[in-house]
Amino acid sequence: MEALIPVINKLQDVFNTVGADVIQLPQIAVVGTQVIIVSLIMSLSMLFPTGVDGEEWGKFLHTKNKIYTDFDEIRQEIENETERVSGNNKGISDEPIHLKIFSPHVVNLTLVDLPGITKVPVGDQPKDIELQIRELILKYISNPNCIILAVTAANTDMATSEALKVAREVDPDGRRTLAVVTKLDLMDAGTDAMDVLMGRVIPVKLGLIGVVNRSQLDINNKKSVADSIRDEHAFLQKKYPSLANRNGTKYLARTLNRLLMHHIRDCLPELKTRINVLAAQYQSLLSSYGEPVEDMSSTLLQLITKFATEYCNTIEGTAKYIETAELCGGARICYIFHETFGRTLESVDPLGGLTTIDVLTAIRNATGPRPALFVPEVSFELLVKRQVKRLEEPSLRCVELVHEEMQRIIQHCSNYSTQELLRFPKLHDAIVEVVTSLLRKRLPVTNEMVHNLVAIELAYINTKHPDFADACGLMNNNIESILVVFVTGAEWLTVQSCGGVLVCACQMAGGAQGEQEGGSGTWRGMLKKGDEGQGEDKTKPQSSVLASPQKGYAVNLLDVPVPVARKLSAREQRDCEVIERLIKSYFLIVRKNIQDSVPKAVMHFLVNHVKDSLQSELVGQLYKPALLDDLLTESEDMAQRRNEAADMLKALQKASHVIAEIRETHLW
Repeated sequence: MEALIPVINKLQDVFNTVGADVIQLPQIAVVGTQVIIVSLIMSLSMLFPTGVDGEEWGKFLHTKNKIYTDFDEIRQEIENETERVSGNNKGISDEPIHLKIFSPHVVNLTLVDLPGITKVPVGDQPKDIELQIRELILKYISNPNCIILAVTAANTDMATSEALKVAREVDPDGRRTLAVVTKLDLMDAGTDAMDVLMGRVIPVKLGLIGVVNRSQLDINNKKSVADSIRDEHAFLQKKYPSLANRNGTKYLARTLNRLLMHHIRDCLPELKTRINVLAAQYQSLLSSYGEPVEDMSSTLLQLITKFATEYCNTIEGTAKYIETAELCGGARICYIFHETFGRTLESVDPLGGLTTIDVLTAIRNATGPRPALFVPEVSFELLVKRQVKRLEEPSLRCVELVHEEMQRIIQHCSNYSTQELLRFPKLHDAIVEVVTSLLRKRLPVTNEMVHNLVAIELAYINTKHPDFADACGLMNNNIESILVVFVTGAEWLTVQSCGGVLVCACQMAGGAQGEQEGGSGTWRGMLKKGDEGQGEDKTKPQSSVLASPQKGYAVNLLDVPVPVARKLSAREQRDCEVIERLIKSYFLIVRKNIQDSVPKAVMHFLVNHVKDSLQSELVGQLYKPALLDDLLTESEDMAQRRNEAADMLKALQKASHVIAEIRETHLW
């Protein structure tokens, strides 16, 4: 298992080169009001591999291959780098300093020394310094692969320990928290840390270890670490003899080494999976960015062809990326034709907006100055045209909906099918403009055709249509039954069928002779007879209102207003019903025709025309030598993103190779 920590160190070196946080490696983070390795106010990563030939030396990541053999020089470099990234007056930064220490006197270990928790801003620190440091600490210890080393001074109240408080937020059960109690030698006289060291005060699963560090005076006097460890052991043997072998800096180092190895062993399977998944994702991302353009003409033609193919495939339903959240492309066009447009036409009432009075008025207006015995055919034609005209608006709306969907297909292809277009924003915009312009040109042509389809239906009312025969037969039967009533006592009757509507003429008994003689056998005779006044006062003015007929008075019809609303007579009611049946029957025939012909017209004049001419239109508009450089200009950050993705992919592949070298025996 000793080989596991060097593996993690190698992985950390790999990912440090690309500055990535995508992999959460097992590590130990130090949290407290002070630091135990070096005094820093920023994150410090310290790595301790075995030294070479007993020589102790160090190396920083930011100084590349420079070797430091003087630890005072290492300390000074830490201070210099700290000032560089966070200022020289107590500022902070989340940019870590990476330091490797090689020595034969240390165990393999990885520590992240976080800045001490502070409450009051000092120097140039902002007012929210406490919040910033807290967020920086949480960024590291929230990693589930991180062991938390919570440091608390023995001469303070454990219940108020900020380090334990923040550790408990992310590790409430204490399963990955190890508590360290410092300053055992500075406790008040008469007190000790026995209860704390026995684990009776702080509930943590990984244990609690007490240490005695060098004082500031010891540091100023350059007291060696070896002397400090010797004095620490003597103090523990004297003050806590029963616990001396389970406390101290050496025991802490061995414990951390053991915990980290077991932690790495537990995290390794998930770490392998995570690295492999990320490698596949970055490979796909890098592929979507594409290679730098060498042959511009070929690249432009390929992009145009691919976009046109994907656009047509989306309409045909054979696109590579099938949308699952909503209908798109050809499927939505089909839905518009058979659901949206079809249901809209079916919802149009054949007699909508047409009242019985309207029908009656049309019948009366079609008769001219002579009252008609039967329903005039022209009234039916006028009214049915009015109703058929109402089909034009939903038909044009159908064209508009299909046009909108074909516009949406452009964005669909850009987002899902031709990712490389994102590399060239100017080319993308130019393609959108060309396709939009093509659709815009086809819209009036298609609208005109749909308008003509309705106009064709209005141009000729085919009352000989086979489907219209049943309705006409029904009306003829009704008229024949009406004739029986009106021709009683008639001398002769002529019945003709004109355009599917029966036209009749009749002569009452006593015909011409009666009319000549003013007899009562003719309508005129009856009217004249009724108009004759008996004892009429010629000097008395005629009444201007319609009154009940009285003997000796005639009604002045010229002064009576035309009635607007009144109860229809039985004959008028029958006439209106006949016309309404005919209108409904013929309207349904026309609606069926429109429902079939409009989608066909839209497909021919808009959808299929755009599909057939799209590529040639794009090539004709965009494939020009003068436009190549401009259209194939990459977005500003595309090259940077490609390089970053390539570096990350290399790091992940190298990390995968490092983990693959671990044999199963290393885990036990």
